[in-house]
Amino acid sequence: MKTTDETTMNLVLQGLPGCMPSLERIAALTAPERTVRVSATALRCEGISYSEALRQTIDVAANAAQLDATFFVGARKLDDFRLVAMDMDSTLITIECIDEIADMQGLKPQVAEITEAAMRGELDFAASLRRRVSLLKGLDATALERVYEERLGLSPGAENMLKAVQAAGMKTLLVSGGFTYFTERLQARLGLDYAHANMLEIVDGRLTGEVLGGIVDAEVKKQTVEHVCAALGISPSQAIVMGDGANDLKMMGIAGMSVAFRAKPVVREQADVALNYVGLDGILNLLS
Repeated sequence: MKTTDETTMNLVLQGLPGCMPSLERIAALTAPERTVRVSATALRCEGISYSEALRQTIDVAANAAQLDATFFVGARKLDDFRLVAMDMDSTLITIECIDEIADMQGLKPQVAEITEAAMRGELDFAASLRRRVSLLKGLDATALERVYEERLGLSPGAENMLKAVQAAGMKTLLVSGGFTYFTERLQARLGLDYAHANMLEIVDGRLTGEVLGGIVDAEVKKQTVEHVCAALGISPSQAIVMGDGANDLKMMGIAGMSVAFRAKPVVREQADVALNYVGLDGILNLLS
């Protein structure tokens, strides 16, 4: 997680229900000027004399207690932001759709291995996606419906987070290296304002193993966030961007707040916020 060289900082500690004793114990390690109970599962420690040694101590203690710890300067408010942009697979939803589609073809282990390497940033995303989609050639397109109906679930806290940001008048964008079959359904179901993803080619009811048009890779994700911000007349600094894989880093890099959700190490290290234990609605505890 990114930090700054500021000597006085604030810290939000948060976890799952029943975590308050652990929160209070770890908060005491920071010797804060003031401690504020943000919610039943979150504390904000204000006026901390920050050092790298303290950060390491808090990170170790928080991880041991399965808590998320976020250091920051000053205070951010929900109305500082106008857009929330989200990756889909393993961020807004709990699965990698392409892996579950491949399972219908008996190829999940092979495809999942490629997916994992791509998310760690070890493979070119566009090339890896074409390779994975090619393995799906001939699969009955009804497999997509089965994945959506039987396996796709929203990540913890997703609905609470979306209700809060939508109530605050913020716009929402789902931008995915996955497939329009799923993003379009989620957009309608959740009332999202924008969505952009790859389109699988289907001929005579079967997948051809090809993607129509260009691939939504890291650069296209960043451009999509920029284009939506421009359309809204706002700066990317007014966007919160959430992701979990290396192909999310470019769009996260232009955001006013970047959020790594249950993310790969390379993403956690570069994000402003890393949520490893709480749900997506954990961002609400950071925005006083």
